[in-house]
Amino acid sequence: MGDLQICQLGLVPYAEALALQERLREARIAGRIDDTLLLLEHPPVVTRGRRSRPEELLLGEDFLRAQGFDVVTTQRGGLATYHGPGMLVGYPIVRTDDVVGYLRCLELAIVAALAEQGVDAHQRESTPDENLTGVWVGGNRKIASLGVHLSRGVAIHGFAIGADNDLEPWSWFTACGLPSVTMTNVAAETGRTGTLAPLRASIGAHVARELGLTPRVVEPTVVTAATTQPA
Repeated sequence: MGDLQICQLGLVPYAEALALQERLREARIAGRIDDTLLLLEHPPVVTRGRRSRPEELLLGEDFLRAQGFDVVTTQRGGLATYHGPGMLVGYPIVRTDDVVGYLRCLELAIVAALAEQGVDAHQRESTPDENLTGVWVGGNRKIASLGVHLSRGVAIHGFAIGADNDLEPWSWFTACGLPSVTMTNVAAETGRTGTLAPLRASIGAHVARELGLTPRVVEPTVVTAATTQPA
């Protein structure tokens, strides 16, 4: 059984986090680091996946930028999604040869972490016409989004869980390409605030368990040092 390095970061701009993931992927491919999970928040940003379409942004990109949002096109799977303060974002940099199975493991880890916060969440089976990857509450409320990018056997990108975030921005675009979906968070489901910190504290162990790894908390300096070592 290998280790999963768990690194807690703060509020990190999206472009900076993406660049760090790319460097960590190179380090993982070279065998300089173990599988790693970054946990962080982003300033307001809408990211678009490989299947995104212009009509997803209901009010247009200029409107989003006027609200102080960045808009970024990425290589991850999926469609448009939103990250902002109060959302727990997790970026596992891990070896895998089974993307579908890997996504299911991440979903199960999130379901377990949410259960500890009093949220009864679940996975949903996708149909040929709908990609229902993610974690759901009730019939049609989505509380966590997932999307990954696999290259040379190592995945980056990951998941975002709604905790105490502002829900209004979800009305500005078609979240995950599913117009009938209502986005939710832990605060809305439980009536409690302050749920981000306990999610941060618990999610790493759940991800490690589902991936068959041993969790090991490391300081950010350990992670960044690995990206500066020569191959």
